[in-house]
Amino acid sequence: MLVLRLLNVVAPAYFLCISLVTFVLQIFLFIPSMFRDPSTTPLFSPALLHGALFLFLSANALGNYILVIQSSPEDLGKGLNLGEGAEVVADWLDGSRSPGSALPSTHFCRLCARVTQRHDHHCFFTGNCIGRRNMRNFIMFCLYTSLACLDSLVAGMAYISAALSMSFANPLAFLTLLPHSISQFFSGALLSSEMFVILMLYLWLGIGLACAGFCCHQILLILRGQTRYQVRKGIVVRARPWRENLQEVFGKKWLLGLLIPVLNVGSDYRRQKEK
Repeated sequence: MLVLRLLNVVAPAYFLCISLVTFVLQIFLFIPSMFRDPSTTPLFSPALLHGALFLFLSANALGNYILVIQSSPEDLGKGLNLGEGAEVVADWLDGSRSPGSALPSTHFCRLCARVTQRHDHHCFFTGNCIGRRNMRNFIMFCLYTSLACLDSLVAGMAYISAALSMSFANPLAFLTLLPHSISQFFSGALLSSEMFVILMLYLWLGIGLACAGFCCHQILLILRGQTRYQVRKGIVVRARPWRENLQEVFGKKWLLGLLIPVLNVGSDYRRQKEK
Protein backbone atom coordinates (compact mmCIF):
# COMPACT_ATOMS: atom_id res chain seq x y z
CA MET A 1 0.00 0.00 0.00
CA LEU A 2 2.90 2.37 0.73
CA VAL A 3 4.32 1.75 -2.74
CA LEU A 4 0.95 2.49 -4.34
CA ARG A 5 0.57 5.71 -2.39
CA LEU A 6 4.06 6.76 -3.47
CA LEU A 7 3.21 5.93 -7.08
CA ASN A 8 0.05 7.99 -6.71
CA VAL A 9 2.26 11.03 -6.07
CA VAL A 10 5.16 10.31 -8.44
CA ALA A 11 3.07 9.44 -11.53
CA PRO A 12 1.28 12.83 -11.81
CA ALA A 13 4.61 14.64 -11.35
CA TYR A 14 6.16 12.47 -14.07
CA PHE A 15 3.30 13.28 -16.46
CA LEU A 16 3.59 17.02 -15.82
CA CYS A 17 7.35 16.90 -16.40
CA ILE A 18 6.92 15.08 -19.72
CA SER A 19 4.25 17.60 -20.74
CA LEU A 20 6.51 20.54 -19.90
CA VAL A 21 9.47 19.07 -21.82
CA THR A 22 7.24 18.38 -24.83
CA PHE A 23 5.88 21.93 -24.80
CA VAL A 24 9.37 23.46 -24.58
CA LEU A 25 10.73 21.30 -27.41
CA GLN A 26 7.80 22.09 -29.67
CA ILE A 27 7.69 25.84 -29.05
CA PHE A 28 11.43 26.60 -28.86
CA LEU A 29 12.95 23.94 -31.13
CA PHE A 30 10.65 22.14 -33.57
CA ILE A 31 8.37 24.99 -34.68
CA PRO A 32 11.16 27.59 -35.07
CA SER A 33 13.13 25.09 -37.18
CA MET A 34 10.21 24.96 -39.64
CA PHE A 35 10.65 28.66 -40.46
CA ARG A 36 13.33 29.08 -43.11
CA ASP A 37 12.81 32.84 -43.41
CA PRO A 38 10.29 34.23 -40.91
CA SER A 39 10.06 37.56 -42.74
CA THR A 40 8.71 35.89 -45.89
CA THR A 41 6.58 33.25 -44.21
CA PRO A 42 2.98 33.31 -45.43
CA LEU A 43 0.10 33.52 -42.99
CA PHE A 44 -0.96 29.88 -43.40
CA SER A 45 2.50 28.33 -43.49
CA PRO A 46 3.01 24.71 -42.35
CA ALA A 47 4.87 25.97 -39.29
CA LEU A 48 2.00 28.17 -38.14
CA LEU A 49 -0.57 25.46 -38.85
CA HIS A 50 1.49 22.91 -36.94
CA GLY A 51 1.90 25.30 -34.02
CA ALA A 52 -1.85 25.97 -33.89
CA LEU A 53 -2.59 22.24 -34.04
CA PHE A 54 -0.16 21.45 -31.24
CA LEU A 55 -1.56 24.20 -29.01
CA PHE A 56 -5.11 22.93 -29.66
CA LEU A 57 -4.18 19.35 -28.76
CA SER A 58 -2.17 20.43 -25.71
CA ALA A 59 -4.91 22.71 -24.40
CA ASN A 60 -7.50 19.93 -24.67
CA ALA A 61 -5.22 17.35 -23.06
CA LEU A 62 -4.31 19.64 -20.15
CA GLY A 63 -7.87 20.96 -19.78
CA ASN A 64 -9.39 17.50 -19.56
CA TYR A 65 -6.58 16.42 -17.22
CA ILE A 66 -7.56 19.21 -14.81
CA LEU A 67 -11.25 18.37 -15.12
CA VAL A 68 -10.55 14.70 -14.33
CA ILE A 69 -8.95 15.81 -11.07
CA GLN A 70 -11.56 18.44 -10.25
CA SER A 71 -14.53 16.22 -11.12
CA SER A 72 -13.70 13.59 -8.54
CA PRO A 73 -16.30 10.83 -8.14
CA GLU A 74 -18.63 11.59 -5.25
CA ASP A 75 -17.97 9.80 -1.99
CA LEU A 76 -21.16 7.83 -1.43
CA GLY A 77 -19.99 6.85 2.03
CA LYS A 78 -19.69 10.45 3.16
CA GLY A 79 -22.17 11.33 5.83
CA LEU A 80 -23.00 7.72 6.66
CA ASN A 81 -22.36 6.75 10.25
CA LEU A 82 -22.59 3.07 10.93
CA GLY A 83 -20.46 3.35 14.05
CA GLU A 84 -17.79 0.91 12.88
CA GLY A 85 -15.28 3.03 10.96
CA ALA A 86 -14.84 4.14 7.38
CA GLU A 87 -13.54 0.80 6.04
CA VAL A 88 -16.53 -1.08 7.42
CA VAL A 89 -18.81 1.50 5.83
CA ALA A 90 -16.99 0.92 2.55
CA ASP A 91 -17.37 -2.86 2.88
CA TRP A 92 -21.08 -2.39 3.47
CA LEU A 93 -21.47 -0.10 0.46
CA ASP A 94 -19.57 -2.08 -2.16
CA GLY A 95 -20.63 -5.49 -0.85
CA SER A 96 -17.17 -6.72 0.18
CA ARG A 97 -18.42 -7.81 3.59
CA SER A 98 -22.11 -8.34 2.82
CA PRO A 99 -22.78 -8.92 -0.91
CA GLY A 100 -26.49 -8.39 -0.56
CA SER A 101 -26.05 -4.91 0.92
CA ALA A 102 -24.02 -3.40 -1.91
CA LEU A 103 -25.25 -0.29 -3.64
CA PRO A 104 -25.41 -0.59 -7.45
CA SER A 105 -22.08 -0.12 -9.26
CA THR A 106 -20.14 1.07 -6.22
CA HIS A 107 -16.60 0.33 -5.09
CA PHE A 108 -14.36 1.48 -2.26
CA CYS A 109 -10.91 2.70 -3.31
CA ARG A 110 -8.44 2.43 -0.46
CA LEU A 111 -6.05 4.92 -2.08
CA CYS A 112 -8.73 7.61 -2.28
CA ALA A 113 -10.49 6.32 0.88
CA ARG A 114 -13.96 6.77 -0.58
CA VAL A 115 -16.77 4.88 -2.23
CA THR A 116 -17.53 5.95 -5.80
CA GLN A 117 -20.46 5.23 -8.06
CA ARG A 118 -19.85 3.32 -11.29
CA HIS A 119 -16.20 2.92 -10.38
CA ASP A 120 -13.96 2.02 -13.33
CA HIS A 121 -10.37 2.13 -12.00
CA HIS A 122 -7.89 4.26 -10.12
CA CYS A 123 -5.63 6.29 -12.43
CA PHE A 124 -2.19 6.91 -10.95
CA PHE A 125 -1.30 9.57 -13.54
CA THR A 126 -4.18 11.75 -12.31
CA GLY A 127 -4.00 10.52 -8.72
CA ASN A 128 -7.76 10.07 -8.80
CA CYS A 129 -10.48 7.49 -9.25
CA ILE A 130 -12.27 7.30 -12.59
CA GLY A 131 -16.02 6.94 -12.22
CA ARG A 132 -19.30 8.24 -13.48
CA ARG A 133 -18.53 11.95 -13.07
CA ASN A 134 -15.19 12.13 -14.86
CA MET A 135 -15.22 9.21 -17.32
CA ARG A 136 -15.81 11.38 -20.38
CA ASN A 137 -13.04 13.82 -19.44
CA PHE A 138 -10.69 10.90 -18.83
CA ILE A 139 -11.34 9.48 -22.29
CA MET A 140 -10.82 12.90 -23.87
CA PHE A 141 -7.61 13.27 -21.88
CA CYS A 142 -6.31 9.94 -23.23
CA LEU A 143 -7.37 10.83 -26.78
CA TYR A 144 -5.72 14.24 -26.90
CA THR A 145 -2.62 13.05 -25.06
CA SER A 146 -2.21 10.36 -27.71
CA LEU A 147 -2.68 12.87 -30.55
CA ALA A 148 -0.30 15.39 -28.96
CA CYS A 149 2.38 12.70 -28.55
CA LEU A 150 2.01 11.51 -32.14
CA ASP A 151 2.12 15.13 -33.34
CA SER A 152 5.33 15.67 -31.37
CA LEU A 153 6.71 12.43 -32.79
CA VAL A 154 6.19 13.62 -36.37
CA ALA A 155 7.67 17.05 -35.62
CA GLY A 156 10.64 15.47 -33.85
CA MET A 157 11.32 13.12 -36.75
CA ALA A 158 11.25 16.08 -39.15
CA TYR A 159 13.75 17.93 -36.93
CA ILE A 160 16.11 14.95 -36.67
CA SER A 161 15.81 14.28 -40.38
CA ALA A 162 16.96 17.83 -41.13
CA ALA A 163 19.61 17.95 -38.39
CA LEU A 164 21.23 14.62 -39.26
CA SER A 165 20.49 14.68 -43.01
CA MET A 166 18.73 11.33 -42.88
CA SER A 167 15.48 9.95 -44.29
CA PHE A 168 12.76 7.96 -42.56
CA ALA A 169 11.31 6.64 -45.83
CA ASN A 170 12.57 3.20 -44.83
CA PRO A 171 10.63 1.92 -41.76
CA LEU A 172 13.78 0.26 -40.47
CA ALA A 173 15.44 3.68 -40.18
CA PHE A 174 13.38 4.52 -37.08
CA LEU A 175 14.00 1.11 -35.49
CA THR A 176 17.77 1.40 -35.94
CA LEU A 177 17.91 5.10 -35.03
CA LEU A 178 18.39 4.59 -31.29
CA PRO A 179 21.32 2.11 -31.34
CA HIS A 180 23.12 4.09 -34.03
CA SER A 181 22.54 7.34 -32.13
CA ILE A 182 23.91 5.89 -28.89
CA SER A 183 27.11 4.81 -30.61
CA GLN A 184 27.48 8.22 -32.29
CA PHE A 185 26.77 10.04 -29.04
CA PHE A 186 29.51 8.28 -27.10
CA SER A 187 31.92 8.77 -30.01
CA GLY A 188 31.24 12.53 -29.92
CA ALA A 189 29.57 12.72 -33.35
CA LEU A 190 26.12 13.55 -31.92
CA LEU A 191 25.10 16.57 -29.85
CA SER A 192 23.42 16.14 -26.45
CA SER A 193 20.33 18.04 -27.59
CA GLU A 194 19.92 15.79 -30.62
CA MET A 195 20.35 12.66 -28.49
CA PHE A 196 17.73 13.96 -26.04
CA VAL A 197 15.25 14.54 -28.89
CA ILE A 198 15.84 11.01 -30.19
CA LEU A 199 15.10 9.55 -26.75
CA MET A 200 11.93 11.64 -26.58
CA LEU A 201 10.82 10.24 -29.95
CA TYR A 202 10.58 6.74 -28.51
CA LEU A 203 8.93 8.04 -25.35
CA TRP A 204 6.27 9.87 -27.38
CA LEU A 205 5.67 6.78 -29.45
CA GLY A 206 5.17 4.61 -26.37
CA ILE A 207 2.89 7.07 -24.57
CA GLY A 208 0.89 7.79 -27.73
CA LEU A 209 0.25 4.14 -28.53
CA ALA A 210 -0.54 3.32 -24.89
CA CYS A 211 -3.07 6.16 -24.57
CA ALA A 212 -4.65 5.30 -27.92
CA GLY A 213 -5.02 1.63 -26.98
CA PHE A 214 -6.41 2.47 -23.56
CA CYS A 215 -8.88 4.96 -25.09
CA CYS A 216 -10.15 2.37 -27.60
CA HIS A 217 -10.49 -0.25 -24.85
CA GLN A 218 -12.41 2.19 -22.65
CA ILE A 219 -14.82 3.10 -25.47
CA LEU A 220 -15.41 -0.59 -26.17
CA LEU A 221 -16.40 -1.11 -22.53
CA ILE A 222 -18.73 1.88 -22.70
CA LEU A 223 -20.43 0.48 -25.79
CA ARG A 224 -21.06 -2.72 -23.83
CA GLY A 225 -22.26 -0.75 -20.80
CA GLN A 226 -19.49 -2.08 -18.56
CA THR A 227 -16.63 -0.77 -16.47
CA ARG A 228 -13.21 -2.32 -15.89
CA TYR A 229 -14.14 -3.04 -12.29
CA GLN A 230 -17.29 -4.92 -13.38
CA VAL A 231 -15.33 -6.95 -15.91
CA ARG A 232 -12.65 -7.80 -13.37
CA LYS A 233 -15.23 -8.89 -10.78
CA GLY A 234 -17.45 -10.71 -13.30
CA ILE A 235 -20.47 -8.52 -12.53
CA VAL A 236 -23.32 -9.00 -15.00
CA VAL A 237 -24.85 -5.75 -16.28
CA ARG A 238 -28.22 -5.14 -17.85
CA ALA A 239 -28.03 -5.12 -21.64
CA ARG A 240 -28.88 -1.76 -23.20
CA PRO A 241 -28.55 -0.27 -26.70
CA TRP A 242 -25.04 1.01 -27.37
CA ARG A 243 -26.40 4.49 -28.16
CA GLU A 244 -27.78 4.80 -24.64
CA ASN A 245 -24.48 3.69 -23.16
CA LEU A 246 -22.58 6.31 -25.16
CA GLN A 247 -25.07 9.04 -24.30
CA GLU A 248 -24.81 8.25 -20.61
CA VAL A 249 -21.08 9.02 -20.70
CA PHE A 250 -20.73 11.65 -23.43
CA GLY A 251 -24.18 13.27 -23.27
CA LYS A 252 -26.24 14.64 -26.13
CA LYS A 253 -23.91 17.60 -26.77
CA TRP A 254 -20.92 15.33 -27.28
CA LEU A 255 -19.48 17.47 -30.09
CA LEU A 256 -18.93 20.41 -27.74
CA GLY A 257 -16.98 18.22 -25.35
CA LEU A 258 -14.95 16.86 -28.24
CA LEU A 259 -13.69 20.29 -29.27
CA ILE A 260 -13.14 22.01 -25.93
CA PRO A 261 -12.50 20.68 -22.40
CA VAL A 262 -15.82 20.97 -20.54
CA LEU A 263 -17.67 18.97 -17.93
CA ASN A 264 -20.20 16.27 -18.79
CA VAL A 265 -22.39 18.43 -21.00
CA GLY A 266 -25.96 17.22 -21.25
CA SER A 267 -25.32 13.88 -19.56
CA ASP A 268 -28.04 12.02 -17.74
CA TYR A 269 -25.98 12.16 -14.59
CA ARG A 270 -25.92 15.94 -14.46
CA ARG A 271 -29.65 16.15 -15.09
CA GLN A 272 -30.28 13.73 -12.26
CA LYS A 273 -27.99 15.73 -10.01
CA GLU A 274 -29.77 18.99 -10.80
CA LYS A 275 -33.10 17.42 -9.92
